Amino acid sequence: MILTVTPNPALDLTYRVANLDVGETHRVAAPATRAGGKGINVARVVSQTGGHVFALTTAGGPAGFRFADDLMASGVPHELIPVAEQTRSSVAIVDEGSGLTTILNETGSPLQSAEWVAIGDAVERLAVPASCIVGSGSLPPGAPEDFYAQLVEVASAHGIPAIVDATGPGLLIAAEAGAAVLKPNRRELTESTGETDPVAGAARLLALGAGLVLVSLGEQGMMAVSSSASGSPAVVSARLPRPLHGNATGAGDAGVAAVAVCLAAGISDPETILRKATAWSAAAVLAPLAGELDPAYSELESQLVVTV
Repeated sequence: MILTVTPNPALDLTYRVANLDVGETHRVAAPATRAGGKGINVARVVSQTGGHVFALTTAGGPAGFRFADDLMASGVPHELIPVAEQTRSSVAIVDEGSGLTTILNETGSPLQSAEWVAIGDAVERLAVPASCIVGSGSLPPGAPEDFYAQLVEVASAHGIPAIVDATGPGLLIAAEAGAAVLKPNRRELTESTGETDPVAGAARLLALGAGLVLVSLGEQGMMAVSSSASGSPAVVSARLPRPLHGNATGAGDAGVAAVAVCLAAGISDPETILRKATAWSAAAVLAPLAGELDPAYSELESQLVVTV
């Protein structure tokens, strides 16, 4: 069972417009509303592809009730930690004319000390049957910077791998804790390490203690960076022959889901992981909502251009 941990989930609202004209008024249909947040998206994709997953997250306030109702309807096994503050919202505006998506993410509200303790206790309990732990997404204001590192330590204590998709100090501390896989995008990697070259940034995370770093490169695909016997970074890149147009919201989460499925099955080869992660990320772009894959995800893997 893959355990996903999402301390700062969101109620996702997705609007579609024929053409987004900035500064003008748009008349739109009601948005697609669903339980979201990076870890929830990961759980949805694992579930869609037939994997065993369990989502641990929080919910609070009126938005939390809507969040809980949708997560229950999704069929994804889960546990909700009740919190005092309201679950945040995330708004995606899909411009069907340009193919671009604009996202407005609320930061969320601080959690109380007792709520952090409840999340930690639940992680310890649920780690017993888990084969992999995934920690992903932003943390609410005031969160412990080492929260994701704590997940890595719990996973290590139970002899299972941990994947972290985060940014800033949390990413660096997770690397130091020995995360099996880190999966930032290019911007997050630069912000976290100060390195503009993604290979150099990934190498810094490896030097801190990470096992493998996957870097999302947008239309250029994805790269996997690992340590080699010579000590220099081993780099493998994968991309589709041509860019895809669609809603890229959740593409990185689909990649994380692919990594988790591989690790849970005992697959650790960087190229194998990279291929599946790149294909699933691309399939998410073709899907209408975050947390979904286009049915062609297996076909996309066969079309990849891989460079070693």
